[in-house]
Amino acid sequence: MLLQWCVCAAAVLMAQRRAAGGCCCPRAPMNEDNARFCLLAGLILLYLLCGAAIFSALEHPFELRARRLWKQQLENFTQRYRVNLGALHTLLRQYEEANGAGIRVDALRPRWDFSGAFYFVGTVVSTIGFGMTTPATIAGKIFLIFYGLIGCAATILFFNLFLERIITMLAYIMRWCHERRLRCGGVGVMSNREETPGEEDSLEGWKPSVYYVMLILGVASIVIACSASTLYSSMENWSYVDSLYFCFVAFSTIGFGDLVSSQRQQYESQEAYRLGNCLFILMGVCCIYSLFNVISIVIKQTLNWILGKLRRLPTHLRQKRLKRNTVQPISSHCPAGRHRYKGGSVETVCDSETDAGAAADGVYVGRRLSGEMISVNEFMVSNKVSLALLQKQLSETAHQGPRQSYGHQNGFSGGVGALAIMNNRLQETSVDR
Repeated sequence: MLLQWCVCAAAVLMAQRRAAGGCCCPRAPMNEDNARFCLLAGLILLYLLCGAAIFSALEHPFELRARRLWKQQLENFTQRYRVNLGALHTLLRQYEEANGAGIRVDALRPRWDFSGAFYFVGTVVSTIGFGMTTPATIAGKIFLIFYGLIGCAATILFFNLFLERIITMLAYIMRWCHERRLRCGGVGVMSNREETPGEEDSLEGWKPSVYYVMLILGVASIVIACSASTLYSSMENWSYVDSLYFCFVAFSTIGFGDLVSSQRQQYESQEAYRLGNCLFILMGVCCIYSLFNVISIVIKQTLNWILGKLRRLPTHLRQKRLKRNTVQPISSHCPAGRHRYKGGSVETVCDSETDAGAAADGVYVGRRLSGEMISVNEFMVSNKVSLALLQKQLSETAHQGPRQSYGHQNGFSGGVGALAIMNNRLQETSVDR
């Protein structure tokens, strides 16, 4: 039902934008970017509802069984050792407070020596935030706010620069493979500097497809996750599935904190393991971040495809509107100079140059012959269109040239962050596509 509502709402918005308005009051059209944003928000909400339903069905029965088992264990413990249940609850609350400060039943590594503090700040700036170590003092909490503000911003910049370089490197490798395949096929390849001089990445008109880049990044992420899982399952005594689960939670910076690596007090080859742990987490976070951004390009392509389908839904409404407002040409047997007047104006066919401005006010200005009369309302609409064109010319002059149309932008140019980095670097985000 929610998906149908989102599709219908988007269809109505596109119909209001494309179709001619019959209402006397002006309507603010919704551009393609806003329609894409609303559609994505609706689909994310639907995705959250589906995920909540699935996780509730999978995990809620286990939670109920765990609650019953814990309640039974408390009753058995109080009856066996004759302990007051209220005093036991007080002790458990005190243990929870100590647990927040890093105290565990099993012996673990110190939380706030230099190596433990370095591990903590690494989880802060990378936005993983496992939660195993948290500042307990007021001074530490205040310092964390300012430290994380600068550190997280710098790390996000590092991830974006890594994404830019990995996309450029993959583009060069795939371009080399593409040229080699063309040479093997007997097709000459033009020099890149002849076609696009001044290009920063020195790429030809050919660009790699986002699907190949997504496949390469996906394979690289899987290789890193499987290698890291082999290390964690042997060093942490986790199952391989738990190790894979930890890798995804850590590499995607979700950071639940239920499983955290390198927390025991002593390991075999401890220094080598801690170094390998940091390297795996760093490589995994960079690859997963790049993969997420490439997948976002595919999601945006899907949204553009849905909006393209929705544009075709109100076609019959537009055709019906045009049939009602369009008058057939005067037949040849009619005497010259005889025109039909209705409502103080001549019935004519809408002109494409003034149709966009007139549609906002629900009035159509037609193409007229010399000497024909027009109504006052149409005269006011013509003035509004002229003012709008003048304002557009002034704006383009102030910005040193006209802006690129949405048709050439392909829905990907003009982005920010990672989308701006991948703009015009992939086949699907190319302005020439």
